Amino acid sequence: MQRYLWLLFDADGTLFDYDQAESAALRQVFQLIGTAFDPGHLAAYRSINRTLWQAVEKGELTPGFVKVRRFELLLESIGVAYPPAAFSASYLECLAECSELVADAAEVLERLRGKYRMAILTNGLQVVQRGRLARSVIRQHIAEIIISEEIGFAKPAKEFFDTALARLGHPSRQDALMIGDGWVSDILGATQYGLDACWYNPGHKPRPSDCVLTREIASLRELAEWLG
Repeated sequence: MQRYLWLLFDADGTLFDYDQAESAALRQVFQLIGTAFDPGHLAAYRSINRTLWQAVEKGELTPGFVKVRRFELLLESIGVAYPPAAFSASYLECLAECSELVADAAEVLERLRGKYRMAILTNGLQVVQRGRLARSVIRQHIAEIIISEEIGFAKPAKEFFDTALARLGHPSRQDALMIGDGWVSDILGATQYGLDACWYNPGHKPRPSDCVLTREIASLRELAEWLG
């Protein structure tokens, strides 16, 4: 088995339970502005947000643009008159406080600690990613966090991975493994860059045929059993 020096984790949906955090934060903001929350609001937001972040992955939009634009579109679609920038600021503040992890994340990182150095590579927003990592029990295991909004590039761009490896001290590509749930941003991005990639696929989605990955797992415990 290839022995790695670095494990590079995606954040949302790989270590952090983003679905739960997203739902909780959105509900909190609607409560703050005194507007009834409907489950359809969450579905509408997720559709808008997904489309915009896909454009970020293609290099068409920046994370900074998305963080307000998604709420402009959401509030317009549901007929709520409220300043999108203020809604966004409240949402990000609430989201940063939601540090719930996916199943087994804390135990797996504890098991891998000391055997590997670990970093987070995320297409996210600074206030959210740094805020919830600081509140999380896994913070002691993470040596570095590279955030697209901070560096000006997003996965799967080559420049994102160039910057990430530079921040990690320029390890050899063969010494690093990318672990993530995003096929395009994490897996395709990593393999095209020359990194090994492990696809975290708890939903058992069909595997695309556009790249050869190193490993596929349905739970983080499988990662610990493989690497531990």
